Amino acid sequence: MESCARILSPTHFPSVFPLPNLNRRNFNPVWPRKPEASKSLRLHCHKMYVPGFGEASPEAKAAKNLHNFFTYVAVRIVTAQLESYNPEAHAELMEFLDRHSLNDGDKFLSNLMRESSRHKSLALRILEVRSAYCKNDFEWDNLKRLASKMVGESNTRLMREYVTETSPDAEK
Repeated sequence: MESCARILSPTHFPSVFPLPNLNRRNFNPVWPRKPEASKSLRLHCHKMYVPGFGEASPEAKAAKNLHNFFTYVAVRIVTAQLESYNPEAHAELMEFLDRHSLNDGDKFLSNLMRESSRHKSLALRILEVRSAYCKNDFEWDNLKRLASKMVGESNTRLMREYVTETSPDAEK
């Protein structure tokens, strides 16, 4: 993300600043001009620069949240499996869930592994299910489609609400 940041000069805004007169005889075809040596121009990138994420890109933050979500999904899957064939292990896992938060998936699994040898086997099973779900079952294309659709629908709804609130009624 940082590689996309650049220092912009007026020549980067041709719609705001007038373009050079192309009819002049001494027209320089190299436009925009190279910045002075004291100014730096980083890589030209067609992605948006998102400030305020410091140590990680928005995609890295989303990946971390998905990582924790995959742990949650794996715990739900394993819990449902245990409920039907191993009620004792199910009860132990539910008791552990009552005492430990699932907000940080790795911390949860680390604590589960260290609880006891029975809990360690549950943690290993959850790790296996988490990996399999992420690699084989999660529909990445569907995620992108749904997220784009939600953003579009939400933007349309919010704009419609604003226009309705700020426009005079047509019935008056």
